[in-house]
Amino acid sequence: MPRHSPRACPRNLAGLALVLLTACAGPKPAQDAELYEALGERSGIRAIVDETLQNVADDARIVDIFADSDIGRLRTKIVEQICDISGGPCNYSGDSMKRSHEGLGIDAAEFNAFVEDLRTAMIDLRVPESAQNRLLARLAPMREDIIERDGPED
Repeated sequence: MPRHSPRACPRNLAGLALVLLTACAGPKPAQDAELYEALGERSGIRAIVDETLQNVADDARIVDIFADSDIGRLRTKIVEQICDISGGPCNYSGDSMKRSHEGLGIDAAEFNAFVEDLRTAMIDLRVPESAQNRLLARLAPMREDIIERDGPED
């Protein structure tokens, strides 16, 4: 399957990813700028987000969710969110995950597919497994604000 640039991703991809990654706008975790560093700081986070968006663009399970999304804005907000929750020098300025994903009708299988695409990006970019796990643990609480409908788990 041919790869597409993040700009070519359907716009709804932005909605799902934005919701997925922007729900936790609470206080920064204390003591963990180490996670930010392990992710490669801002340039590493940008690479992770770009690779994730590419994976989603190639993922028939969820690409349609992003058909109406502004991919540039989505990319910016996801980078900002990951930078913020990883202890970096960023403050997330987007909407809550609940608000961002409202009306998209995302189910557990779609949520899991996005997480799989994120994890694949981190593996491909050789992010240390411990950093992957810490980031995913920070993102996990967003799940309940993103999933809106019953559906298969996988």
